[in-house]
Amino acid sequence: MIAFGPDVLHDFERASGLEWLETNGLGGWASSSITFANTRRYHGMLVAALPGRTERTVLVAKLNETVAGVDLAANRFPGCIHPRGFEHLVSFQRGLFPVWEYVTGGVTLRKTIVAPHGRNVTIVLYEVIDCASPFPLRLSPFLAGRDYHSLIHNSDAALPYVHISVPGATFEAKPDRWRNFVYDRERERGLDCEEDLFTPGSYVITLKRGDVLPVVLATEDRKWDALAMIEEERRRRLALYGGREAGVGSRREDSVSKSPTPDSRLPTPDLILAADQFLIERDDKKTIIAGYHWFTDWGRDTMIALPGLCLATGRFDDAKQILRRWLAAASNGMIPNRFPDGTNEPEFNSADAGLWLFIAIWRYREASGDEVFVREEALPVLREAINWLERGTRYNIHVDLDGLLYAGAPGVALTWMDAIVDSEAVTPRRGKPVEINALWYNALRIVATLTGDAALASRADTVKEAFETAFWNREAQCCFDVVNPNDASIRPNQLFAIALPFPLFDDVRAEEILSVCEAKLLTPVGLRTLAPSDPCYHGQLLGDQHARDTAYHQGTVWPWLLGAYIDALVRYRGDAGREAARGLIANMQAHLADAGVGTISEIFDGDAPHTPRGCIAQAWSVGEVLRVSKPETRNQKPETRNQKQKPETRNQKRKTRN
Repeated sequence: MIAFGPDVLHDFERASGLEWLETNGLGGWASSSITFANTRRYHGMLVAALPGRTERTVLVAKLNETVAGVDLAANRFPGCIHPRGFEHLVSFQRGLFPVWEYVTGGVTLRKTIVAPHGRNVTIVLYEVIDCASPFPLRLSPFLAGRDYHSLIHNSDAALPYVHISVPGATFEAKPDRWRNFVYDRERERGLDCEEDLFTPGSYVITLKRGDVLPVVLATEDRKWDALAMIEEERRRRLALYGGREAGVGSRREDSVSKSPTPDSRLPTPDLILAADQFLIERDDKKTIIAGYHWFTDWGRDTMIALPGLCLATGRFDDAKQILRRWLAAASNGMIPNRFPDGTNEPEFNSADAGLWLFIAIWRYREASGDEVFVREEALPVLREAINWLERGTRYNIHVDLDGLLYAGAPGVALTWMDAIVDSEAVTPRRGKPVEINALWYNALRIVATLTGDAALASRADTVKEAFETAFWNREAQCCFDVVNPNDASIRPNQLFAIALPFPLFDDVRAEEILSVCEAKLLTPVGLRTLAPSDPCYHGQLLGDQHARDTAYHQGTVWPWLLGAYIDALVRYRGDAGREAARGLIANMQAHLADAGVGTISEIFDGDAPHTPRGCIAQAWSVGEVLRVSKPETRNQKPETRNQKQKPETRNQKRKTRN
């Protein structure tokens, strides 16, 4: 349970920087700041994942309440905040669901928001905890009906069809358009930040002590049993804590317990709920959303996040479905980087997404013991991928004469450092990137191990020898980031040479790499993407789109890199490494009460206080922290070697992914 009281809730600037998120298992959501002042174009009470679309649609932007004539809503308009309903908030809690309590004029009103799994529905449950006498509740929906990347600026916008159910209420029509809602996070990102919204009128109902009012916002006109849907969703979420024995992967109804004891082999409940938000169904197939609010499903992100989101939580059936989907999409030795909306043609502009597939398959086999799936469905695709890479595939990705993998073409960024500015990659890394070749070596070794192929094992040996010769930078006592040509920038990508299942260096050199990364890149919330001593370093991710994309991989901290760092810590430093890992994991658990409440941000500033930025919820951030969060690492004090992050929220949109 994450909770805030009046000291936070009555501070508008602080509270509006904290965001809540309720996802529906389809890719849609309800979300806003904890004051209910929308601060993003992506906020809304009903943001639907409509059939045939990967992009989402903002249908109901707000649902404002008035209790006995007192407004509980909050909005920023140019030069003012109106109304100031946050001043009546006394508590916010994030447990299974987000819950608020308001006190005004003798009325204590509890508000719970639920997004039932598998439906484009949001339920807002009002409970009258106390009141001196019956009182009128007025609910005013504000409609948008737009793509979630856009904003509405005129009265000509087409209004959406939305079904709103308020049992027992009367509707008072009063069509009106409110202009110039200001969205703070969009303004900070240098983007269009004002919007006009339409309200058709208000629903009015008289309530008394003990009354329970479930309000349904939906894309379909049906007779919804809202209370039953809430109970069903409560049971589903409680079942997630039970792990394998609770049938999480299959979601068997007979295994659901109302009061389960969390499986001690699984991570903490907050992280399990955070993981569940990224696992969705699209076209009757399981997939992983890369981040909220603006990402869809991405190949690289999926492969990196899957072991934590699915395997660490015992959701093996989900993992298999997701892997099967991406195996079927493989082409010419690659898997798609992403599936753009509005087209059936995937983008294959990633050199490493397909290589991360090998790691995901390996970890799936280790966790599940499913030899049949790996042998019959995965291995043929993995073997074919190796054959394609050896003879060459898209974007000049090919095995060079020394056995190492070369990748690069003009105007593209093929590694995870994928920001593009003015049609040029900020970090092009053309040549032989260190993590690409660490992954390539692991791909060879994994297939050789699974098949007993001696020839493939011999090729892996050749790659290992060539890797050490090519990548070791004796002067810096760590790895070049790229060779052919050599790039001596100190970046975290070298960690994968010692952290993946099959490392490429002995213990001595591994310790040297760890020491350099610790001294130059480590922060309490992840690793910087570039050493501060580098002239290209950007310590803060601020400004317009151009400025933010330029800084995206030039010093910005990424928490997903903690997975590789902690793997290396534990592998090479034993008990001391585990102790350091506990501190880092504790820091990330503390971050759950910041930015996106209950989840882990995409990125942080490189400079202290390491302000969270980017997406408020990122799949590989949550997944990698989950993967390395063993039971013995819980409930430890945060690492104090570095300055702890300041609890503020600033965000940016990842241009290269939209």
